[in-house]
Amino acid sequence: MKRSTDPDVRLLQATADPTRLSILRELSVEGEVCACDFSDCCGVGQPTVSHHLRVLREAGWVTAERRGTWIWYAIRPEAVARFRDLAGELAAGPARPAAALSGVARPLTAGRAE
Repeated sequence: MKRSTDPDVRLLQATADPTRLSILRELSVEGEVCACDFSDCCGVGQPTVSHHLRVLREAGWVTAERRGTWIWYAIRPEAVARFRDLAGELAAGPARPAAALSGVARPLTAGRAE
């Protein structure tokens, strides 16, 4: 499958993994987190955490700052704002009966009181 270059698609795809979503949730609570501390919240090893942090960084979700031998991560406010904008563009259409959604008409039951 060809990798999308659309930044909105990449932003949304990055959140579709349970480990990456856990990382984003941890960052939203803690603010900044050292890379070494994510394995506790995610239940995966450090190499896996590093992979997911790279995906989040490439998608524009997080910033990384080296402090000595450690790298600290934080959510980019611009990414959160774009995520909200994308979600805000979606709206429920007019309500339709379930039969219309499935494309199959349901027979009326004789003698049913309405």
